[in-house]
Amino acid sequence: MHEESLEEWARRREARRARSKGKLGTVPLTSGPHRGGHVEPAAPRVIQEWSGREWVTVGIVPDLALARAILYPPQPPEERAAEWDRPAMGRGRDRHRKPSGAEQQRDQ
Repeated sequence: MHEESLEEWARRREARRARSKGKLGTVPLTSGPHRGGHVEPAAPRVIQEWSGREWVTVGIVPDLALARAILYPPQPPEERAAEWDRPAMGRGRDRHRKPSGAEQQRDQ
């Protein structure tokens, strides 16, 4: 069995910490144990950022909706292809195409 050296382990650990650096999280400011994020949506929340070693408080927001807006900002809309970028529909009657009125009369 392969034994991992301490240097390899330390290198993997630092790489994992560097990848998670800057990750945001929230903690509700309520009494008692912390439950699911959806519990007590009107309670204020602390926004925290992972520094690589510990969670650092970044700010406080008044409710769950604003906390989610900070944690999950809206993504920019994808640019849709212009009409001429899409392939044209070919002529014919394939399996999933509905024949036009002229084609139905011609085939009868």
